[in-house]
Amino acid sequence: MPIGPITMFAIYLVCWWTVLFAVLPLGTSKERHDVPTDGAQWGAPEKPDLKRKFITTTWVAALVWALVMFLVFIGWMPLPDLAPPV
Repeated sequence: MPIGPITMFAIYLVCWWTVLFAVLPLGTSKERHDVPTDGAQWGAPEKPDLKRKFITTTWVAALVWALVMFLVFIGWMPLPDLAPPV
């Protein structure tokens, strides 16, 4: 049974969020953390570089999504039929 574009997009969103949480800690190093005086958190990096991390997340998630779609279409990872029987 073929899957629709909404299901494909939902799978991409799940891949994107999963990859985002894997990419966020990359590039951070142990920095000197003085007592924050401006209301910042202790563990917050000085330069989070979120734009680069979102771009990286998008293309890595596209690769993961393509692998997942390949596995779904060849039958190694079938999706359940959620429609009730008629």
